[in-house]
Amino acid sequence: MNVFPVSNSNLSAYHLGLFIQERYFPGQPVASRVLKTGISDTYLITAAEKRYIFRVYSFQWRTLAEISEELRLLAHLAAGGIPVSFAVADLDDTFIHSFQAPEGERFGVLFTFAQGEKVLNFEAGTHYQVGTLMAKMHLQTKDFALQRITYSEKELLIDSLDELSRFLPADTEEMQYMKTLQQYLVKELQNADQSQLRKGAVHLDLWFDNMHVAPDGEITFFDFDFCGNGWLCLDMAYYMLQIHGTEKEDDQRELKTAQFLRGYESVIPISDEEKRLIPMLGICLYFFYLGIQSRRYDNWSNVFLNEIYLKRFINLLLKKYFDYHHLGEKMSS
Repeated sequence: MNVFPVSNSNLSAYHLGLFIQERYFPGQPVASRVLKTGISDTYLITAAEKRYIFRVYSFQWRTLAEISEELRLLAHLAAGGIPVSFAVADLDDTFIHSFQAPEGERFGVLFTFAQGEKVLNFEAGTHYQVGTLMAKMHLQTKDFALQRITYSEKELLIDSLDELSRFLPADTEEMQYMKTLQQYLVKELQNADQSQLRKGAVHLDLWFDNMHVAPDGEITFFDFDFCGNGWLCLDMAYYMLQIHGTEKEDDQRELKTAQFLRGYESVIPISDEEKRLIPMLGICLYFFYLGIQSRRYDNWSNVFLNEIYLKRFINLLLKKYFDYHHLGEKMSS
């Protein structure tokens, strides 16, 4: 029988369970179920009275070399005492597995389970702890080079807007605004004082959805799928962007942001140039992730991404964050 070509598929949770049982836990019961599908597919694995996460990377999303570098970073952080979800080797000491899916070769990795649970809104003291842990992580990742993407103005702003232009017409007010904003941000990044900017490996997607808080308060970071090279303050910018998006009251937003920064600076100082750039980098990351949504339209974002969504996002989130930090005054000056 001829099988019609596909662009995306979901691997059977049941058969993945059998695969993991054979490779990791022979003779022991293994339960496997889908947690979520999307940019990558995530399965919850239960075996030997412990939980694990099995991630199956989408076809052509990450190369074998890129995944290897992600795992190298995780091993480096775990060895340095940073609580992260890290890769688990099978009985043959293999970390990365290959699956011949209908669309082509896909890779899968078993990770330790981050203890605790996701918390959308937590108290200011927890934000202080996140800041402390992020700073300790940055002590480990400073000058730690990865053979992966380097996040510069091209990756953050130029490539992203090119992707976005497929869904937002050039003659719309919102696209004209984004082009003007892009020019301003590119210039600011190119003229930044590099001597004040720490560089190294960054997570780039560190927010409430990618960390667990345990009952004893311990925080564990996970999902380093977007890790790469860049200014370390990119991680701070993204986290503070998320505080702004989830906290609706200005007093709570400012309190929790301040606590996060206090926690960070209890470990290592933030330079004046990093502080100046952080709000701009938050906007850059809005650009970047809108670009990712546009790029992954066929097998992820088509359930929500359209022209109306983009206009609302730009007007209700991006512009508000820009105006909140009075960046418009700098753009017009």
